[in-house]
Formats: sequence, structure tokens, C-alpha cells
Amino acid sequence: MAVPEDKPMTFWDHLDALRAVILRILAVALIGFIAAFCFKEPLFRLVLAPSRSDFILYRWIAGISGLIGLDAGRLQNFKVELFSTALTAQFMIHMKMAFYTSLVIILPYTLYLLYGFVSPALHTGERRSSTKVIVWSYILFMLGVVLDYLVIFPLAFRFLGTYQVSADVPNVITLESYTDTLITLTLMMGILFELPVLSWFLARLGVIDAPFMKKYRRHAVVAILAVAAVITPTTDVFTLLIVSLPIYLLYELSIGIVRRTGRQDSITGLSS
Repeated sequence: MAVPEDKPMTFWDHLDALRAVILRILAVALIGFIAAFCFKEPLFRLVLAPSRSDFILYRWIAGISGLIGLDAGRLQNFKVELFSTALTAQFMIHMKMAFYTSLVIILPYTLYLLYGFVSPALHTGERRSSTKVIVWSYILFMLGVVLDYLVIFPLAFRFLGTYQVSADVPNVITLESYTDTLITLTLMMGILFELPVLSWFLARLGVIDAPFMKKYRRHAVVAILAVAAVITPTTDVFTLLIVSLPIYLLYELSIGIVRRTGRQDSITGLSS
């Protein structure tokens, strides 16, 4: 039974609306999962691309190395074998990758449904700000995902996959270890790329400002290294540094955003 537009919605009406939104999200997630599961070859061609020597980043590195006189062939050509050691490992990994791929694919639609659920309770200005926040949150998340896939994970895999303490000890890397590292780093980098949005939100609340962020920059560096150490599946310094660097750059970007937010709030206050 539809609720009249001029009649306030009760708690149970809101609960029914939320249930409808959740059911739609689950239905679309299931469709996305089935689609990703069915397209196994394209999916794993994408997933396994960083494990091959012809990956785009490795070709760029080889090209730059050739320009500066280094042995480009030696840098580009490498081989790391991936193994599956359990009977059900490949099927379960297929399920897992299809699930996470579905989450990324349906994320815009999920945000759209959630925004449609909460937008009636917002004023016009709040709706405009919320729309910008949602759009930029998605853009930043995807930038983190793309950066990890194209740069951070391939560099980490290339370094760790080919590192040997002795030529007598070959690297045997399982497919599960490969995909778990890829998923963890990708999702964590997507989440950490929300730092500018979080900083903007805290600045609007008056919790932080640009001088505060500058004053505690050294503390932030330590915190960034600690967070990178926690989210990094490996314990090597190389991976820690390549994960920490983009987060630190985002922190510096956040200082500029917070400074601009403070100026806009001051102008608004003076005009009012």
C-alpha cells in the first residue's frame, strides 16, 4: 500500500523503504556476481595480468630503462609461476574474485539507491553537498583501485615475487596468496583514498583546520606508516613505502582542501 505524499512516513514506512533498497542492492549484486562468474577468462586475464612480464607498467619501466642506458630486457623479462595447492582452491578463488568484482561494479548503483533513500530528509543545499560528496567519494575510491592495480600491487609483486635469498631457493607463490594480496591492497587503497573527503567533512564540522594539519604533519606521517604496515599483507619495507607515499600525498592534498573549505566558510559567515 502506497503512502500518500503529503502524509509523514512512520518508522515502519521508513523501514519498508530501507528494506526495498537493500533488496534491490542484493538483487543487483547477485546479477553482477553471476555475470562476473560467467566471464571467467576475461576476469582472470585482468586479475593475472600483473603476474606477466608484458604488463603495461613493466613495459613502461623497460622503455624508460632503455632510454637511460640500462638493460631493458633484463628488467622486463621475469617469470613467476603461480600454483594451486588445494583441491577446491581455484573454484573458491573464482567465487571470491567474482564477488569482489561485483561489489566494485554495482557501487555506483548502490550509492544512487542509498542517496535516494536519504535525500528526502535533506534540504536543497544539503542535497547539493551530498551529491558532490558521493560523486567525489566514488571517483577517489576508483582512483585508489586503479592506482593499486596499475602501480602499487605490480611493483610489490614484481619485487617480492622475484626476490631470492639464494638461487637454490625458488619462489613458489600460491594463487590464493596472489589474489588475497591483490584484493586486500586494492580495497584498502580505495578506502584510504577517501582521506580528502573525510578531511573536508571534519573541516566543515570545525574539528580540524589547515594550521592544525600542518602542525601535526610529522604525527600524520607516523600514523600513515602505521596504517600502511597494518593493511599491507607483507612485512617488507619496499611495499610499505609504495603504499605510504600516495597516502602522504593525499594528506598534503587534504590540507589544501581544508584550507579552501575554511576560506569558503569565512566568506559565507561574512555575507550572512
